[in-house]
Amino acid sequence: MIKRFIKKKIGAYTEKRDLTTGSISKGIWYLALPMIIGNMLEVTFNLVDMFWVGRLGPVALASVAMSGVIMMILITFIIGINTGTLALVARFTGSGEDELRDNVAMQALILGFFIALCVGIVGYFSSPSLLKLLGAGPEVLAEGTKYLRVIFVGTVFVVFSFVVSFILRGAGDSVTPTVVLAFAGIVNVILDPLFIFGIGFPKMGVAGAALATVIAFGLAGLIGLEVLLKGRSHIHLKLNKLKVDLSAMIRIIRIGIPASAQMIVRSFMGAALMAIVAAFGTFAVAAYGIGIRLTMFVLMPGFGFAMAAATLVGQNLGAQEPERAEASGKLATLFYEITVIVIAFVYIVFAPNIISVFDGSPEVLRIGVEFLRITSWSFLFIPFGMVLGRAIMGAGDTVPTMLITLVSLWFFQIPVAYMLAKPLGFGLAGVWYAILAASVLQASLTTFWFKLGLWKRKGV
Repeated sequence: MIKRFIKKKIGAYTEKRDLTTGSISKGIWYLALPMIIGNMLEVTFNLVDMFWVGRLGPVALASVAMSGVIMMILITFIIGINTGTLALVARFTGSGEDELRDNVAMQALILGFFIALCVGIVGYFSSPSLLKLLGAGPEVLAEGTKYLRVIFVGTVFVVFSFVVSFILRGAGDSVTPTVVLAFAGIVNVILDPLFIFGIGFPKMGVAGAALATVIAFGLAGLIGLEVLLKGRSHIHLKLNKLKVDLSAMIRIIRIGIPASAQMIVRSFMGAALMAIVAAFGTFAVAAYGIGIRLTMFVLMPGFGFAMAAATLVGQNLGAQEPERAEASGKLATLFYEITVIVIAFVYIVFAPNIISVFDGSPEVLRIGVEFLRITSWSFLFIPFGMVLGRAIMGAGDTVPTMLITLVSLWFFQIPVAYMLAKPLGFGLAGVWYAILAASVLQASLTTFWFKLGLWKRKGV
């Protein structure tokens, strides 16, 4: 059914387009809009997931929140593969070197499989120890271990779905992966209450939420792989050309390592912040978990504009159009800035109503409202760090953005958050203000590097 929908209903939209000529604005929206819709659906599904888990109480919420931080740490290598893959696929698409593009896609899938396998095995056996490092109490430790172990068993399926989507987006098709991931999200929403509360199945609690996620992304990965192998999009991979090409893998890894390092910095920063927050108790962790999900809702349109900018930059640099590449990054940033202004206003004004949807307990509500009303101001600076940063990475210039992330988050945000929260006595509000200040710093440094323009001469 999903295959026929992709082929018949949106076939015209997924026809290959030349993104190196014509209107830049149209090119941005052509790529970004499907990704924005898909990302917004994905985060909506995650919020629904959190809603159902929230019915189990603050302990369940805290366990899922901590588990999410750990997952981000352990899948950072996949983020690197995706970044390197998109940069190379986009560059070879722009230069018309289809054989090189297809080979990069095949090597990315092979790399993704083996790395996901390793991550899954390590993550499964180390789940309790990782939760303890974050300061999980006995109840949160027990529930979080159940959740994490199910997720790690299905890591290969989750990773495959994302690798395939980056391959297609680098080639200029943002619709097909959006449809597939939206389908996965719907499956997840349907399965969540059935598995969590035992409707027609054994009652599994938080483990049920994890199982629903694994099944949904497993379906997405299989469908995406079928799209590539049957040539239903811009790339047609053939199994008779399945081989290991170490030189292509090294290219992907060389570009991807700084991106992975950047995500490692972000993930450990998230773990460090979670540890600081956890010192204030289970209610604080639960409220912070809700706040993270709500922040992700803001970031989802940004990922769409950022991925569009990365694809346009890569393809236009491949076509020897550096000024057009620069204009793409600037315009995508402007579009996202307009979006976040609206969302920030809604979050600040309606914070109590929004938090109470997930948990109505007075303490969680108080902390959650404080989080939203302070951190929402950071949204105004996120477009510059995110979209311009991804545009730079789309050129294959991944080291500067990694260093900027390191400086902004580890050398600045974590020390400031700790000092404000503990020695200076601001409590949790100090952590929220540190998040705001770090966003300003990262935006400033990224904008400076983008304007410097050295990324336009980066070879891959």
